[in-house]
Parts: sequence; C-alpha cells; structure tokens
Amino acid sequence: MQEIYVENLKEVLRSKSRLQKELDIKLTNRGKNVFVNGLADKEFMAIEVLEAINLGFSADRALELKQNDFMLQTVHIKDITKRHDLDRVRARIIGSQGRTLKTLQNLTNCDLAMNDNEIGLIGPIQEMEDAVQAVTSLVQGSKQGNVYGRLERQRKKKGRDDSELDIEMEKE
Repeated sequence: MQEIYVENLKEVLRSKSRLQKELDIKLTNRGKNVFVNGLADKEFMAIEVLEAINLGFSADRALELKQNDFMLQTVHIKDITKRHDLDRVRARIIGSQGRTLKTLQNLTNCDLAMNDNEIGLIGPIQEMEDAVQAVTSLVQGSKQGNVYGRLERQRKKKGRDDSELDIEMEKE
C-alpha cells in the first residue's frame, strides 16, 4: 500500500471508479491523502497517474500513462530560472489566449499542464527530450518563434513532417 497527497482531490473522486477499473487497484482516501492498494507495478502506475492529476491533467489525459511508450516529466520553473517575476515566466509558456501552450503541444505531441511553478508533460518517450528542451528554452527567455523553429527542424530531421501543422500555424 502506498500513499500520496493529492491537491486536486475532486478530480480523483470524480473518476475514482474508472481509475480503479483501468489501473486494477483500490483507492481509498483520508482527507487529501490517497492510499493505493494493489500489485507493486499497478501501484507504481497509479502513483504516476495521481501525480499527473496533481499537476493539473484530467484523469483521461493522466491515464495515457498506461501506454508503454508514454511518460510523465515534471519541470520546475524555479530550477531553471533565477528570475523573481514568475508570473511573467508562466505567461510566456501559456502565451496569449493559450496559443503558445497549444502550439507546443502540437509540435511535440505531448500534453502540457501547469500548476504553480511546475510544468507537467505527458507524451511519448521519444518526444520528451525535445519537449523539455522547448519548455526550458521558453522559461530561460528564448523567443517563441525560435523555439517553434527548432522543434520543426527536429521534427523534419526525425521524418515526421506535417505540412498541415505549418499551414495551421501560418493562419494563427
């Protein structure tokens, strides 16, 4: 049995039966402490899913972690930058009307969520390094256009050229 503190308890309770069924575990809670009971590997996966929900992902997105080639990565803004105006740093990642966040998600094939000074990424293992590099560059102050350009070059290098995505970005 493992225990995890969950800030977003409402989301966990709303999808408790689905989480128990899909992860093959038993969830109980005492306050915001959630107890996970099951086989060791199932408990590990459940803790990963609960951590993702804690970062702000919906239960549906967090359950993507069940796929073998998907992983959860957390980036702490304070570890990357020494700036004190963290609101401005968070705003750079979100962008105006969430456009930067959506574009990053499209270019990296990863889901992103922000919770205070943490950025959570869920995506394929092979895409994760590029996604973390892009988020780190934005936090450090790189221009969005430069980050997008680097992601597109890496995408072409890996042979996943999506001309439709380029057209969508030009419209924005």
